[in-house]
Amino acid sequence: MKNTFGNSIALTLFGESHGAYIGAVLDGLAPGITINEEFIRAQLDKRRPVGKISTARHEADEFQIVSGVFEGKTTGTPLTVLIPNTAQHSKDYSATRSLARPGHADYTAYAKYHGFEDYRGGGHFSGRVTAALAAAGAILISALREKGIDIGTHIQSCAGVKDVDFSDLRADIAKLNDLDFAVLDSDRGEEMKAAIEAAAGEGDSVGGVLETAVLGMPAGVGEPWFDTVEGVLSHALFSVPAVKGVQFGDAFEMVNGKGSDYNDNFHISDKEIKTKTNHNGGVNGGITNGMPIVFRSAVKPTPSIFKAQDTVDFMKQENSVLELKGRHDPAIIHRARVVIDSVTALAIADLLAQRYGTDWLKK
Repeated sequence: MKNTFGNSIALTLFGESHGAYIGAVLDGLAPGITINEEFIRAQLDKRRPVGKISTARHEADEFQIVSGVFEGKTTGTPLTVLIPNTAQHSKDYSATRSLARPGHADYTAYAKYHGFEDYRGGGHFSGRVTAALAAAGAILISALREKGIDIGTHIQSCAGVKDVDFSDLRADIAKLNDLDFAVLDSDRGEEMKAAIEAAAGEGDSVGGVLETAVLGMPAGVGEPWFDTVEGVLSHALFSVPAVKGVQFGDAFEMVNGKGSDYNDNFHISDKEIKTKTNHNGGVNGGITNGMPIVFRSAVKPTPSIFKAQDTVDFMKQENSVLELKGRHDPAIIHRARVVIDSVTALAIADLLAQRYGTDWLKK
């Protein structure tokens, strides 16, 4: 299984939902990057479940950095983060071991690993593993900020309720990064929460769309054809459980318009080359053009629901019916926001390191 992403800066994930630990190894980091453990904790808090709109499984996420850091700075050698699992209810899964939960990876994991996989709570496929992503991502987000590159994501829509659009990107990102429920309009946010609670009351779930902006990227980063900015970012984004679609700029709206509607005209402002619009999301020919990178990620409704569903027992080779028990999220979009920021930071940091060298993050 490929558990590593990145070329110059690489991240490897390990662990299972009900194992002793989950964790991440970051390799290729420049030496001398400041490690802000308070910021890592704050990022992990954004991923933590909250109230009726989340699962009842609560983990302290008391992470440990066990290598690659000395006296608060990266050493340049592999950095390892460990996060213990402390709130497992493994018995919740024993009775349904061979029932394929619709929308989950139970059957595909069994087909790949021949029954040797840790099936409890989804094992290595669980969203629980994204806590390690968030911890590693916090280190990269912080390092990128020091270089003037900011990342922010809002819940563009959830359960049919839409947030307002980005307007002042820098101010919007600063606001979002201080919020647990990342919306630009708090009233729309309350409507979303009410819709999530209503779905939970029906034993069901909802999804939505996350919109992300990356500010401060220089022009000229990325490769044509096979390592485009869109390709590298999409590769990282699709690693996040429940992400089923990615759109850069106004991609899907463009198909119903004309070139004159969606070409971004160039101009010079303050001695810098910019575009008057940003329909292409800051990328031309797979390479950054200096405008904000803007994309959307489609997050499907959480597959764990409390309704009877037709399925199969893949060991007995029989049709069956599944009725889930245990602790499950009626929506994960609000928790996925910080994970999207984290994989974005990983992809951006790797692209920059390939362009300017691994020491660039500290220069």
